[in-house]
Amino acid sequence: MNSPSPKKPEPPKKADFEKSLARLEEVVRRLESPQLSLDEAMKLFEEGVALSQECHKQLEEAEGRVEILLKKADGKLAAEPFAPEGEEAS
Repeated sequence: MNSPSPKKPEPPKKADFEKSLARLEEVVRRLESPQLSLDEAMKLFEEGVALSQECHKQLEEAEGRVEILLKKADGKLAAEPFAPEGEEAS
């Protein structure tokens, strides 16, 4: 008899920013240890780079979603895209 094929595992959810950042800080602390072997240091370094890229990506996504609410003269609120200082909206 054929047994039903196992379901594909769900893709891992994006780690939340705070957990990724905490893990990155832990990786950095461990990399600063003088007792660390080269092999372990390389693994931690690779993990740290991946975590750093993920955190940076999440920050960019959050920045894109930020909107400033402005109160118009008629008392209604209007959302406008956020433009950091030094950047002009085109």
